Amino acid sequence: MTTIRFPSGPTPGSVLGAAPDRAESAEAYRATGGYAGPADPAHGAAAAPPLPAELLDHLAASGLRGRGGAGFPVAVKLRAVRDRAGAPVVVANGEEGEPGSVKDRWLLRARPHLVLDGLAHAASITGAVRGYVYLSDPEAAVRVRRALAERPPPLPVEVVETGHSYVAGEETAVIRRIDGGPALPLAKPPRPFERGVGGAPTLVSNVETLARIALTAARPDLRERIARTTLVTLSGDRAEPVLAEVPYGVPLRTLAAAYGAPDAAGALMGGLFGGLVDRGALDLPLEPGALAAAGTALGCGAIRFLASDACPVSAAADALRHLAAESARQCGVCVSGTGAIRDAVDALAAGSADADTLTKLDRWSRGLLGRGACGLLDAAAGTAGSLLRAFPGLSEAHLRTPCPDCAATPPGDAGRRLAVAVPRVADGTPARTPLPALKGTP
Repeated sequence: MTTIRFPSGPTPGSVLGAAPDRAESAEAYRATGGYAGPADPAHGAAAAPPLPAELLDHLAASGLRGRGGAGFPVAVKLRAVRDRAGAPVVVANGEEGEPGSVKDRWLLRARPHLVLDGLAHAASITGAVRGYVYLSDPEAAVRVRRALAERPPPLPVEVVETGHSYVAGEETAVIRRIDGGPALPLAKPPRPFERGVGGAPTLVSNVETLARIALTAARPDLRERIARTTLVTLSGDRAEPVLAEVPYGVPLRTLAAAYGAPDAAGALMGGLFGGLVDRGALDLPLEPGALAAAGTALGCGAIRFLASDACPVSAAADALRHLAAESARQCGVCVSGTGAIRDAVDALAAGSADADTLTKLDRWSRGLLGRGACGLLDAAAGTAGSLLRAFPGLSEAHLRTPCPDCAATPPGDAGRRLAVAVPRVADGTPARTPLPALKGTP
């Protein structure tokens, strides 16, 4: 079971809140300053909620970026929707396609009012006339509908459920599903801010992003802290997965130790989007710019640590098998490209690769980027390229000698090995005992 840990105990402006193992009621949320709750210094509530234009300025000044994976500046995205002609639509995107991430499903189960409050603030900023909560988790759907009944929002909000898949949370797939079609990506342009739900300019925002908008509205004095703290899902083969809220700047090595893998040989970053990094890269700080400069990515905040005795080729093979299985099968280049990369890495893992396999992988890792309608092909190409960059000697060794670790890893179990369970969220009175702290964070 996935456990939840605070960085150093519950703090103001935290997405985890005071009791992350319990579903939060509207009353409890309002008591902490949510929904423009009473100005209560004991709870740290703001003296008065900022007006929409003021909140937008706070978000811009804080530098808040989206938490869905791409990390786009939130204020820029809000302005783009606000400034289009027509009556905008806002969407809370809770479809968590990355198999190693649980933060969005947990958030919708535990703190739906925080997400709905953020959605309402986004609607006020953009001038939206209706909203949607888009998800695939049945338990989250129950909690969100209960929250909507408990405190109806200031604009009509509908819950739209979809089938879970890697591509179902891509923003054009979200639009397509809400409009009654399949949850499959569309070619761009137009992008949702130009033409989205029903042809209207649409904001599609990750649920953690909306949660941080709501926190900023309640505590604009904490805007930098709120913008520079993030949820991470830590997993691997050595311990139970961990959901934690940590500040930017924490070394990846500190997170590895907190997870239970202080001797990790590297990591699979950003779900499946950031690729593989080696042991030396664990000295990098958890900060989007620093990670991007090093050729990797924070993405959705999912980090899978590689055990010291695990083979990175096996980890890459798992990632590529999952991506190939999750292809929307709409783009020929994605079907053939992802399949070819998967087969080549499978051959490496099986010890049956040809002498030119690494050359082909290198060519595909560079030539297939940006060729698909969504990011799935990019993730596959990036995973292959990162394997060659981070573990060149090991990749070459697989051409000469079969790898016992790869041989002991059944191909059919790839999805199960990558999956992480959502932390349990119970109904009822919040727990009185704080959860254990995540040691070693600043």
